[in-house]
Amino acid sequence: MDCTSQHFDGAIAVMQPSESWVAKWQRIDKFEKGIYAVQVQGRLPEDIEDDLESKGIKYRARDGSARD
Repeated sequence: MDCTSQHFDGAIAVMQPSESWVAKWQRIDKFEKGIYAVQVQGRLPEDIEDDLESKGIKYRARDGSARD
């Protein structure tokens, strides 16, 4: 399964996600510490999105299309 991309804009390094205002603003405050892209060009393949949904995981696209 290839779900990585080299086409992204900006990066956020998060050491304490639950304490970071940037992580809260980007809605990654419940994620593990690490480095995250601010925006990614493209989306996950539909079958991967369906698999995540079937496991109860809400996928939030990082391509700028999510408006919530």
